[in-house]
Amino acid sequence: MTKSYIEIKKESLSDAKKNFKYDLIEEVECGRSCTPKYRKKLLFKVSFAAFQLILLFFFLIFICFPLTYKFCYSLQRAAVFLNFKNIPLNPDYHHPAKYGLEGTRNYYVTTDDDVKLGVWQLLPEQEVGNYENSSFDDEQFQNLLSDGKNVIIYNHGNGGCRLTDHRIQLYKVLRQQFHVIAYDYRNYGDSSDRELSEDNVVQDIMYMIKWVKSKAKGHVFVWGHSLGTSLSTQALARLQTSGTRVTGLILESPFNNMREEISEFPLTRWFKHLPWFAFTVVDPMQENNFLFKTDVHICHVDLPIIILHAEDDNVVPYRLGYKLYEAALKCKSEKDGSIQFKSFEENLHYGHKYIYKDERLPNIISNFVLEAIKETRKKSKN
Repeated sequence: MTKSYIEIKKESLSDAKKNFKYDLIEEVECGRSCTPKYRKKLLFKVSFAAFQLILLFFFLIFICFPLTYKFCYSLQRAAVFLNFKNIPLNPDYHHPAKYGLEGTRNYYVTTDDDVKLGVWQLLPEQEVGNYENSSFDDEQFQNLLSDGKNVIIYNHGNGGCRLTDHRIQLYKVLRQQFHVIAYDYRNYGDSSDRELSEDNVVQDIMYMIKWVKSKAKGHVFVWGHSLGTSLSTQALARLQTSGTRVTGLILESPFNNMREEISEFPLTRWFKHLPWFAFTVVDPMQENNFLFKTDVHICHVDLPIIILHAEDDNVVPYRLGYKLYEAALKCKSEKDGSIQFKSFEENLHYGHKYIYKDERLPNIISNFVLEAIKETRKKSKN
């Protein structure tokens, strides 16, 4: 009996499906049943595909990203300031007591260029009970800075804001001896969303120092951490030219300049061994004025300085802090103010931001304060 055209087509399709099924089974079971030649061919295909993926990854990460970094100002700025990183969920700037800071007031200070800066003012520990439940308004609370006690201004590093935990823990240590002023630069925390640059943040710091100096009757000290060390040093160097001075400067985990520090940044440390690292990362940042030349500015700061650095710091290497110290020794004379360097042993595991845990820190600070005040008085007599 002659088969119809439709029946023949159905049989052909059925045979094709069976063959396809058998081919799949053969490929799946290739490890047991296929020929060595076929296995070798399959292994070559898999290896070549893996090689292509690795090559693509290398091209994107080690060539495309550095080239993008070279020509992207906003990416360079993000790498320096990290103001998008370590932001706490649902931060409550208005109620510092929620973070264990009783006797602390939140308010806002507006700079000369109309930037609103979020500020926390912490009373000295011994004064907390006297004013904790006071009905003082912000201005009356600010006027407590004029009680004759020493004041310290804390200038934070990159990332986070004034309610980041390691900063809060340091405030608690500092308030044992000072009124503490902790605040956020522009574009950090709840401060005004304005353009970030080295010069702009230095302007914020200069304004806050002048603002505190206008209210405080006691000695004023400045504490800078990480990126804040370079910003603080530059701000004080500039202020001295106009006659505004503080009593002492404390630099925690500082670096000597951005050219050497940039290779340690989280966004760039992967690329520091590449032959084109300087061309794509270091040089463009210099061209865009991300300079942070602490080793230059420190030569123009005529006051006592102490540097604190942990030996196991993996963000700002200990050697860069010591390089800054050596630079200061070379360019500063004895009449320019003393310079001290205090290291914290590697086995203490303080890293980049946990020096506040050291039981010796309050004594280190109080000794420095006494020496700085003594130097200041001696200089004022001469």
